[in-house]
Amino acid sequence: MAVTGDETESATTGGMSAYQIPSPVSGLSQAMDGSPGSLPSPQQLTEGASRKRELRLMKNREAARECRRKKKEYVKCLENRVAVLEKQNKMLIEELKALKDLYCHKTE
Repeated sequence: MAVTGDETESATTGGMSAYQIPSPVSGLSQAMDGSPGSLPSPQQLTEGASRKRELRLMKNREAARECRRKKKEYVKCLENRVAVLEKQNKMLIEELKALKDLYCHKTE
């Protein structure tokens, strides 16, 4: 099969139409038409940002509530420990007094 000048020209010009790059203006007009790949409107952006903010605030409230609960539990545990240590300290002081009295009476 021989290639003639007509076939070469049609191949080059016909091939160019298949490889043309769309102009930015045509892409912009498609985005403004509301097609699925278009940009969201400012109102949609603010609604989305508002939802994200509310979700973030709600999560923050829950985290703060959990933090306060854990802090109360920790303080309660510390208070219990203080009470136990104070009781133990009191018993040790009494035992020390008793041993001192016993020692003083033996030496006399």
